[in-house]
Amino acid sequence: MPAGYDSVLLIGFGGPTKGCCRKYEDCPGEAFCFVKNVVGDRAGGDERIQEVSEHYKHFGGVSPFSFFSQKQAGALEMELERLGHQVPVYVGYRFWTPFVKEALAEMHRRGLRRTLAIALAPHRAKVSFEAYRSEVAAAREALDGEAPEVDFIETPWFDHPGFVGATAGRIKELEALMGKERYREAHLIFSAHSIPVPMAKVSPYEAQFVGTAERATEVLGRDGFSFGYQSSPNVPPGTWLEPDVLDMVSEAADRGAKDVIVAPVGFICDHVEVLFDLDVEAKEAAEAHGMGFFRAGTVGSHPKFISMLSEIVIAQMAGEGA
Repeated sequence: MPAGYDSVLLIGFGGPTKGCCRKYEDCPGEAFCFVKNVVGDRAGGDERIQEVSEHYKHFGGVSPFSFFSQKQAGALEMELERLGHQVPVYVGYRFWTPFVKEALAEMHRRGLRRTLAIALAPHRAKVSFEAYRSEVAAAREALDGEAPEVDFIETPWFDHPGFVGATAGRIKELEALMGKERYREAHLIFSAHSIPVPMAKVSPYEAQFVGTAERATEVLGRDGFSFGYQSSPNVPPGTWLEPDVLDMVSEAADRGAKDVIVAPVGFICDHVEVLFDLDVEAKEAAEAHGMGFFRAGTVGSHPKFISMLSEIVIAQMAGEGA
């Protein structure tokens, strides 16, 4: 390992896990507190907090996001070690524990002084990559020097063969479940989280999302695809990115599709916005039109994705040591 970097930090959105934060005298539940952290005190936020909190009740009031992202960290650490680089991999979240500040403080306590950060978001926008960068800056300022230096990996990976290959691999896994002919004839829809239109206009988010979809479709050798956005709040049409993934499911039915495959390429591990917005709502929409619904897995700890992360980390570290 070249001198300079001594650790890796994965930074993600976070998701509620069991364990009361003790913020309220009468605990409203971890999901409420998590969504409250995300929404804050913005106008109309109370209704949105209640709405989204209800989604978590389908899954015991918690999210598997932390489990899967910690699993990604462990897989990356093992892959780096296999390649001869013994470096610890930590995880910090924006909206749940371990918060970024907590992760950095723990790393400092363990004697780590300079880390490479990876934003767990394939498509860049203010709400993802830039927000994670700001979170790190605020955490380091609050810790007043008791935190490692942090350099973000700038390399885009929305079209990296590792990410695209893992995405295509997850879709291809459905062939065994569906059967070759049904799989081949199914209409493919890619999804990503919607963001406000003004934010999209000043970021590469849309182009990167569509780029991932195009390249994965090429790898799969399929003729075409649709794409849609999900998880937007109830706002006037045109204020958040469209089309909605539910509308694309309906459109597939209008075209005569008997089955739809939805691939959530905007999310790299399962959490409630995948498990509810797709596995519940999108599935219900498909079944209402008499179609079969199949949801591709997120890349998670797919070997190609983990290999890509290790490749990017090693390349950055080699550059630092040069």
